[in-house]
Amino acid sequence: MAITGESHSQFHVLAVDDSIIDRKLIERLLKTSSYQVTAVDSGSKALKFLGLHEEDDHSHPDRVPSVSPNDHQEVEVNLIITDYCMPGMTGYDLLKKVKESSSLRNIPVVIMSSENVPARITRCLEEGAEEFFLKPVRLADLKRLKPHMMKTKIQNEKLGDQEKLEKPEIQSEQQQQPPSQPQPEPQPQPQPQQSPLLQQPNNNKRKTMEEGLSPDRTRRRYNGGITTMV
Repeated sequence: MAITGESHSQFHVLAVDDSIIDRKLIERLLKTSSYQVTAVDSGSKALKFLGLHEEDDHSHPDRVPSVSPNDHQEVEVNLIITDYCMPGMTGYDLLKKVKESSSLRNIPVVIMSSENVPARITRCLEEGAEEFFLKPVRLADLKRLKPHMMKTKIQNEKLGDQEKLEKPEIQSEQQQQPPSQPQPEPQPQPQPQQSPLLQQPNNNKRKTMEEGLSPDRTRRRYNGGITTMV
């Protein structure tokens, strides 16, 4: 993998081709057009550079590959240009994986091929390719790349501005929410008081017991025929 071109280039292109001759040619043409270039020789290396990881378990072929932000390239990729016929992963396979990724699907993809097969061209365009170039690629062909990259850049800037606007709104809503009111503590329930009618028998019983134990209670004592009050 090699990175060429000036670091201040406005756009960064990822070029993928297994042929070293074609790869050097497209790399030189992109450099002449003042693009920053990263060139790799396979689709799998392109996915690795993009931070796109295929699932090791191939029992789920329809599973969408995932992107690991920690492994993502430091330089933003503004366009991918790839050869169609490559061993292992073809350019069409690479196109599908990029378009299936939620974080990479907005990157424009251009397909190159030395074979003019209309069905192949139609299939790539329907899958989301922006252009289909016939080899050898010419400098005039690369002039058609910039509008695609400009379109994507404007869309990304709009999304970034929208996220910046939405973030303060969310924070403002959170600040405007009134603080939660403390819940009142449950008050103890008053015990029901007994009716005076129910308390009266107990009071009478207590009074009778007290009278029976009182030393001042008046008793009658009979002494012969004389009644003495004690």
